[in-house]
Amino acid sequence: MPVTLALVGAGMRGSDYGRRAVRDGRARVVAVAEPVAERRERAAAEHGLGPDQVFTDWRELAALPRQADGVLVATRDIDHVEPAVAFAERGYHLLLEKPMAPTEAGSAAIAEAAERAGVMLAVCHVMRYSAYTRALKALIDAGRIGAVVSVQHLEPIGWWHFAHSYVRGNWRREDESSPMLLAKCCHDIDWLAHIIGRPALRVSSFGGLIHFRPENRPEGAADRCLDCAVESSCPYSASRTYLGFVGDPDRVHWPLSALTFDPSPEGVREALRHGPYGRCVYSCDNDVADQQVVTIEYEGGVTASFTATAFTPMGFRKTRIFGSHGSIEGDGVRLVVEDFVSGTREVVETDEGEEVSLAGDHGGADQALTDAFVAALAAGDPSPLLSDARTSLASHRLVWAAERARRTGTVVSLAGDGSPAP
Repeated sequence: MPVTLALVGAGMRGSDYGRRAVRDGRARVVAVAEPVAERRERAAAEHGLGPDQVFTDWRELAALPRQADGVLVATRDIDHVEPAVAFAERGYHLLLEKPMAPTEAGSAAIAEAAERAGVMLAVCHVMRYSAYTRALKALIDAGRIGAVVSVQHLEPIGWWHFAHSYVRGNWRREDESSPMLLAKCCHDIDWLAHIIGRPALRVSSFGGLIHFRPENRPEGAADRCLDCAVESSCPYSASRTYLGFVGDPDRVHWPLSALTFDPSPEGVREALRHGPYGRCVYSCDNDVADQQVVTIEYEGGVTASFTATAFTPMGFRKTRIFGSHGSIEGDGVRLVVEDFVSGTREVVETDEGEEVSLAGDHGGADQALTDAFVAALAAGDPSPLLSDARTSLASHRLVWAAERARRTGTVVSLAGDGSPAP
């Protein structure tokens, strides 16, 4: 019998996870809860749901006897806590989009609810599940570079991607979502913990909102790119970005679906004329950091430095891992291993001969995560999942500690579970 799933939140991420879960017939979506009519109707049609399986509010679904084995919670970040706790209490296993919640208290409430109910909770830390990460972790665990001493890790968000999500988009303001480090980079902080395999002890951080500010607005710029006399010389032109994606099937799913349900040139222009994504990046109400550096000390003196920045081409993460007997440099697809003993250099290709997509599926990791969740539910065994509630909570706590360090100009000490040290 296939695993049964309920979809709570049928936006871009929720719809994608639902689609991936049913791809090979091992799972089926039996209910959807989504407040936006267009998304709700699209999901219902895609999964062949009847009127009694479709809900405008997740509370209507939660009020019924348990309808499915698991639930995919992909609501807005600020709306994660209530449904996650409610469905855990009703016995649903949870696949929860990251971040767990914008606050430490909310994330702890989710973790505690899952533990009390004895249900599986997988936070969508998709970076753990890529073929690239599996290959890198295997090299480290096999001792190919000796003991890990330090790590450099870069998240090149990309100039237009940052403007889309963190200046014009849903994650532009902390009071409506969370700090950029949590919304975008809890992936990376979790990934470093997975690769290094040690608890973090101390953290410091620097950065802030440097560029996307009113004082950097070019002379003659208009409030909307469609009306702007200097748009052609601006790297953050909404007109150039989004109209340039029209007709590209890889960009209809994202980012155009965030703008409009009509990805035609006319539909996109209408969205740019009246919606948030057509605004000048220097005239938005954004307040999240556009660049940040985090430095972490782990147990045993191992260190890591992490940089997230808007001011790059959009690309895979870049990582250098320095060991006692060798080093590894990776670009998200390829690993270069230097052996200090033999002096040899080995190149490891991790794409398994297939083209991996950055925008579409995080290098294959989205599908691998969804497959792992379905497999765990089918077997009643959490071992296919690469993190649990407490692991995710610990990495989230490290993000909040980094934010405290950044705001106070201090070094924050941590206990083994990521909470502040006494």
